[in-house]
Amino acid sequence: MGLLELPHTPGCLVCGRQNPHGLHLSLHVDPETGRVTTELTTQPEHIGFESVIHGGLIATVVDEAMVWAATWRGRRFCLCGELTVRFRRPVEVGQLLRCEAEVEFSRPKLIQTAAKFTDGSGNLLGTASGKYVPLTPEENRLVISTFVDEPETSAAAKMLAQVS
Repeated sequence: MGLLELPHTPGCLVCGRQNPHGLHLSLHVDPETGRVTTELTTQPEHIGFESVIHGGLIATVVDEAMVWAATWRGRRFCLCGELTVRFRRPVEVGQLLRCEAEVEFSRPKLIQTAAKFTDGSGNLLGTASGKYVPLTPEENRLVISTFVDEPETSAAAKMLAQVS
């Protein structure tokens, strides 16, 4: 089985297609390994200061990938309890940012993740780690009910909904 595109909620800052200020990213999961990937080509409006992308924007993208990795593993949506990002090189305007996240450790009430982000040539730009707390089954069902019905994301959405 190949990569699956993960579902979107309408207003999400990272993946929401209906958020006029959002990044509108697509995230994909390898259903066998649970590894989540996404890509962003940085734009001038993403800067923190001249020609350098704001670290908070990068942290947001990394958090999104890690929360989806945690969600996929636990089959329940999660909230970030802790996020650590280590920047190794500046990300510049127009640069392709690739993010890859996976679960390092999982137990029922806490899922620990790790991520790395690279440029288009595979050069390491930074790493991250996070701790995620699964929502209750009721809260999870509410999140699932907000998924936008799209053919591209239906397989992953169905898999996530089976457990709730």
